[in-house]
Amino acid sequence: MSGDAQSHRAGGPAPPWPAPAKLNLFLHIVGRRPDGYHELQTAFQFIDLCDELDFVPRDDGRLTRQRDSSYVPEASDLVMRAAQELREAAAERRRDANGLGADISVRKRIPLQAGLGGGSSDAATTLVALNCLWGLGFTAQELARIGLGLGADVPVFVLGQAAWAEGIGERLQPIAPSESAYVVVRPDCAVSTAEIFQAPELTRNSPPITIRAFFGSGGRNDCEPVVRARYRPVAEALDWLGQFAPARLTGTGSCVFAAVANEERAREVLAGLPARWEGFVVRGRNRSPLQDRLAAQKGAEVDSE
Repeated sequence: MSGDAQSHRAGGPAPPWPAPAKLNLFLHIVGRRPDGYHELQTAFQFIDLCDELDFVPRDDGRLTRQRDSSYVPEASDLVMRAAQELREAAAERRRDANGLGADISVRKRIPLQAGLGGGSSDAATTLVALNCLWGLGFTAQELARIGLGLGADVPVFVLGQAAWAEGIGERLQPIAPSESAYVVVRPDCAVSTAEIFQAPELTRNSPPITIRAFFGSGGRNDCEPVVRARYRPVAEALDWLGQFAPARLTGTGSCVFAAVANEERAREVLAGLPARWEGFVVRGRNRSPLQDRLAAQKGAEVDSE
């Protein structure tokens, strides 16, 4: 039994719900659909850089976001949208769904517009946590379908397993890449995903590959040349990190990452990081820590009965 679970079961404060960041280990764009969305192939792996969310259920129907230094503008607040979408879905099976509410607080550690999936992960953690705390009984697959309406990356965070993804990112197969130590560098800029996917110079016809071929070759990121050309700080970060190990953009950026031998080596590399950039030493995780938190919550509820 974990220390957090013991504290919770003894009446102490409930541990926070983690929302892990992700890396795109590669990203190929294999086509474009008539609706404008791109057909992708990518591999998602979680890393142990996490936002933390707290939820206090209410029975008066109010959904409140506790504002602090991690404030996200209302228009892009996927946490509140996720809570609202979940409650609307619950109304189809529960008469009292309108009374479901929660006070929600978020401690942001994942940089914004960095290609690390922080907003999608926060939304997924909201769906998983409130489904449990409200006692709704949605399956993980049902939550993933709700999450897909919030963003193409949300389902992989809901399901909580490193995955090979196709389509717009919604067709997922579990994979188990090496849980490497990584150096992650965030240069001094933010990258617009919409801008990159609308760029005329973006390659959109990469030939599809198999999972076996990816594990053999490692693939590439088709967005990287576009981001490199348009965002000089990203190009500089790729060149700097590339001195130590093969460096790659994650998603549409701005973060870049490289796998290294171990965490000690990662700290050595990060010690020389230019002061204008932010850096992290992280470990790849094929199972999301959100799944462990959910299991601890369910265990605590069983023990309290």
